[in-house]
Amino acid sequence: MKKKVFIAFCALLMLAGVLGGIKFLQINRMIAQGKQFVPPPATVTTSTVESASWETRLTSVGSLEAVQGVTVTAELSGKIANIAFEPGAHVEAGDLLVQQDISTEMAQRRSDEATLALKKANHDRAKELLADNVVTQAAYDQTLAEYKQALAAIDNIRSVIAKKTIRAPFAGRLGIRLVNLGQNLEGGEPIVSLQALNPIFVDFLLPQNQIAQIQPGLTVRITTDALPGEKIEGRITAISPLIEEATRNIRIQATVDNSQERLRPGMFVDVDVILPEREDVRMIPTTAVVYAPYSDSVFIVEKKPAGEGHEDKQVLRQQFVRLGTQRGDYITTLSGLEGGEKIVSTGVFKYRNGQSVVVDNTLAPEFSLAPKPEDR
Repeated sequence: MKKKVFIAFCALLMLAGVLGGIKFLQINRMIAQGKQFVPPPATVTTSTVESASWETRLTSVGSLEAVQGVTVTAELSGKIANIAFEPGAHVEAGDLLVQQDISTEMAQRRSDEATLALKKANHDRAKELLADNVVTQAAYDQTLAEYKQALAAIDNIRSVIAKKTIRAPFAGRLGIRLVNLGQNLEGGEPIVSLQALNPIFVDFLLPQNQIAQIQPGLTVRITTDALPGEKIEGRITAISPLIEEATRNIRIQATVDNSQERLRPGMFVDVDVILPEREDVRMIPTTAVVYAPYSDSVFIVEKKPAGEGHEDKQVLRQQFVRLGTQRGDYITTLSGLEGGEKIVSTGVFKYRNGQSVVVDNTLAPEFSLAPKPEDR
């Protein structure tokens, strides 16, 4: 019995050895094949490092302000007898807006005019009599003073009537009416907003270290989400002589044409100040950059000789770069690349240094300095 068990045990050991040897040979063969395996080249899209001349500009944010803008108010108390404007209408300087009740003042003016006529007649008569020495100089002076008092009284009542006849101080666009017919207005109570919209001011700030680059007359380009895709140009017209102590910024004002009145006071805008100098740059698509904390890089496509009788291969070389400013789909490189070099333009995160590639730009995206995404 022991002999049979021993024989069976030996047979099992032999079988295990045979199986282990076969598996060892298979693993060695797979390792050898893995060492000789060359992955197929990846398909990439490419773009060329372009040399260009970019306009130099300073960027800021600002707000719009009317060249002339007030809230029309009442100077004197009185009941509204007539509202002569329509909300939102355009008015000229001197147009009647609101007429307060002036019936009492009109009656007073007629009385003052009658008094003035009498005082003038007395003065003229006294003047003639003085020449003939019929009246004294004191009597004449009395009539002259009374005449001047009557003139002052009628000027005063006319001033009160003018103040209760509320007119537009300048041409512009009216806002929403804040009063009603028959309402008793108090002095200083608002009636309607009046804004002169063409042209319009753009107020913005720039840091003090840029003050040497700013001067009146420079072109200013503004954009706003209220007018997507549109760029409106104007000129710098005023520079504050003071630097704000809290922020060390300088306040600048530009004037922009607004003949269509699409820009309104209080709007938020992005501002670009266009400087006269231009900057020579090397630009690449932003999608070509592998962003990393230690350094940004791109993949350059290079030809690698494959030896006699074989075609040259294209391989990737990872190149570290220093980036500059970005505009649209492009970003500038300050170092690391030369104009005309071919780089991978999309999907750069999935490639590695030294990898073989095949270039296929059939589905390559189009890059633009001023992209305009389509609404879907």
